[in-house]
Amino acid sequence: MAEEAWELGATEVCIQGGLPPKMDWRFYPQVLKAIKSKIPELHLHAFSPEEIWYGSKLSGMSFGDFIGLLKDAGLDSVPGTSAEILDDDIRKVISPGRISSEEWITIIKEVHRHGIPSTATIMYGHVETEAHRARHLAIIREIQKETHGFTEFIPLSFVPYRTKLMSVVNGPPSAAEVMALYATSRLVLNRYIRNLQVSWVKEGPRFAQMLLDFGANDFGGTLINENISSMAVAGHWQFLSPAEIRRLILEAGRRPAQRDTLYRIIRVFDSVEVDNPLPLEKLGYDGTKFGTYWDMVKRWRYQA
Repeated sequence: MAEEAWELGATEVCIQGGLPPKMDWRFYPQVLKAIKSKIPELHLHAFSPEEIWYGSKLSGMSFGDFIGLLKDAGLDSVPGTSAEILDDDIRKVISPGRISSEEWITIIKEVHRHGIPSTATIMYGHVETEAHRARHLAIIREIQKETHGFTEFIPLSFVPYRTKLMSVVNGPPSAAEVMALYATSRLVLNRYIRNLQVSWVKEGPRFAQMLLDFGANDFGGTLINENISSMAVAGHWQFLSPAEIRRLILEAGRRPAQRDTLYRIIRVFDSVEVDNPLPLEKLGYDGTKFGTYWDMVKRWRYQA
């Protein structure tokens, strides 16, 4: 899969998963080494703080030693997921038995001390209050003041479908809540975390476009074989053509630029159409050679 993605023009592989009770902790460094041995240029964005916590417990190593092992194996950056809401009363409801707020904070700081950057996230719109969201943002800001290790902040609206929380929440957050969260995140984090990413997979391409006017400056990217939001029925597929992303950004009055994981600019665009498009441009929503994006939309809408 990693080799196929690289051939299509991908610059990053994101590796996250569950916590299998009988898993050999050596899997974590082994999968990094396996990919790096084949494609050393591919950026490995892997293992949330919870997976690092789990691997550390299985191996008997300290958090710091286990992170060092992963770095030596090829780890380039860490997804700041499993943060959810950094409040243990909330976590007892939405993720009982999992990593605590203190453990998440300790591990993410240790990741940064090893010179490994990470993203930061919030997963909101379930049972938390506005006060919980505000405290979460404040915690992220304080960590960034100390470590300067976050590359971006990514609000993730909760998708309740096919989850056990469906019976205790009132559906996903409203459009007004989403817009307010983005605007507040920009105000709170602006001096400390420059990049605020919108997840078009969760919000949909059009709403994601609108959120560029509410503080977001990063549209994210296209995905191949994403299964977290899709398993929860987010409803917006997992693939969006780079050309369609450029079109949405240009329509919003912004200038699109391709970046790498660490926000180094690869290419700036002045139009939707480009010379020498990536092979990725020819894929459909499910990663198949399915024609243009709009062909895919028509076929999807009218498929029996």
